[in-house]
Amino acid sequence: MNHSIYSADRSTHLKVVAVALVAGIAVAGFGISARSGSDEGLTQTARVIKAGKPVVITSSNASLVR
Repeated sequence: MNHSIYSADRSTHLKVVAVALVAGIAVAGFGISARSGSDEGLTQTARVIKAGKPVVITSSNASLVR
């Protein structure tokens, strides 16, 4: 028994590719089903906030004379 992928025969390469393909499809299917299944009633909407009057914030108690 040789444990090198380089010296493996054609059927072994095909088995590895088939297992990787099935695993990839399973992961993608699980991800799609988990994403679409959890969106029921949890839609997000953007809110528009309009600017009000300008506000000046300072940390000193000194009064400003103009």
